[in-house]
Amino acid sequence: MSTRSTTAAPGIADTAEAAEAAGMATAPRGRRVLPVVRRTTWLLNALFWSAFAVLEAVNHGWLAGLLAVVFFMAPDLTFLVGIGDARGMAKGRLQPRAVPYYNAAHRALVPLALMTLYAFGPVTWAPAFAALCGWLAHISYDRAFGYGLRTKEGFQRD
Repeated sequence: MSTRSTTAAPGIADTAEAAEAAGMATAPRGRRVLPVVRRTTWLLNALFWSAFAVLEAVNHGWLAGLLAVVFFMAPDLTFLVGIGDARGMAKGRLQPRAVPYYNAAHRALVPLALMTLYAFGPVTWAPAFAALCGWLAHISYDRAFGYGLRTKEGFQRD
């Protein structure tokens, strides 16, 4: 069975050129695939950090598990900054005053940098590492489900 387009010019397989020749406006294949790959990677990352947090809780006790859960939920507490001024705002928009806190709590580089310091520094408290795993799991799930950083006006970035 042929994969050639019946509406395309001879010699052009099903590509962006074939769609253009047929009069269809579609995004290039790379632009359609990249978001799916990116989200899938974030989801795999989230599952990894979730499993690592559970492993740390099992190996190091209830305090490690508690801190992993607290740090898993903590980044979304930044929504509470300026919540009193949120009336009349568009759905899905974050109060602009809360954006710097939200973005800082949702950057993966912050817990990764702290993990690096933990790995090479003098601190050897396992519950702290479990908390960082929970934090990274939260950020990864957010990215996997399409919730990224915010613009200074409080809207989702593209």
